[in-house]
Amino acid sequence: MIADYFLEHTKISKVLIEDMFQVKPGETIAITGDSGSDRDLADALAEAVFSVGGKPLILWTPKAAHDGHAGEIDLPAKALTAALCKVDAWIEIGSSVMLYSHIWETAFSKNKKLRYLVLGNSSVQSLMRTFVGFDVDVLNSFLLKVKAMTEKSKTIRIVSDNGTDVSYETDANYMFDIDSGDYSKPIFGTAPGYVNVVPKTGSMNGTIVFDLLMNTNVYDTKNSVEFKMKNGTIETINGGEEAENFKSYIASFHDPNMYKISHNMFGFNPGVRALSGEIVEDERIWGGVDFGFGHTSPMDMPPYGQPAKSHFDGVVEKVSIFLDDIQIVDNGEVCHPILKPLAEKLLNN
Repeated sequence: MIADYFLEHTKISKVLIEDMFQVKPGETIAITGDSGSDRDLADALAEAVFSVGGKPLILWTPKAAHDGHAGEIDLPAKALTAALCKVDAWIEIGSSVMLYSHIWETAFSKNKKLRYLVLGNSSVQSLMRTFVGFDVDVLNSFLLKVKAMTEKSKTIRIVSDNGTDVSYETDANYMFDIDSGDYSKPIFGTAPGYVNVVPKTGSMNGTIVFDLLMNTNVYDTKNSVEFKMKNGTIETINGGEEAENFKSYIASFHDPNMYKISHNMFGFNPGVRALSGEIVEDERIWGGVDFGFGHTSPMDMPPYGQPAKSHFDGVVEKVSIFLDDIQIVDNGEVCHPILKPLAEKLLNN
């Protein structure tokens, strides 16, 4: 069992460093983590960097009480910022992440060559499903085709047998993004296997019923939480006790932007075929979608973004996706004739 544990660390690290980051001799790769992180993973990543002639730099801190801006008070922010402005790549495995902090924003602003990947506190088992076992080039080709079709559409509709039926308009000025696992060039990278869309402000209407929602107990239970969306904002939150708890949670921020849609992610990771309860993995479930609310970066929603005190996500699995009148996914299965051959290649790899 212990041998398998370390073998998985080694396998994940080899894929990330050699296949995805394509680290070259002499490159400096920062690995940031904290007292709540998996130190064995940090060491395995460092060893993988060293084995290809790179220069690993592990930056280890106490766990911050909060993510992002709110957590900086607990960190040696000036030293971290100075280091991260000089590295070639940065892999973040902190249990409290620096994503969207001033440290992160400054590193991206000043370090134009930066290749960044946030893994957060994902388990090794989740990382195995999410990062290992697929061809990055094939996934990249598939996602680029979906992205191109999405960019041409004016209206997107998401439907599920669980009661979800929601639609929104697109905005060509906002982000249409993919992540295929290619971190070989400057990038704000997250786990691979999605096409991300930032809806036109004020355009989302309909019903979302979540199969998993952060800060609730709706995954793998009989509980449910339903959002009624009106003009891009959560109008009502319906359900039982968990819905009431979530109402209190979101109200506690005293921030109207926490009720606004941030992004919609189509999940296409071939290794993620069932919900696991780990949000980073589940956001990318094949044939499902993620809806994010709250804070939106100016990079995604130029020029100002959507400032909010926090951000949360929820997942709906086995959806049907319509781009205008063109259906590309049917109940979790890719059905469009142009996309289907690549999908089958990915799933049967």
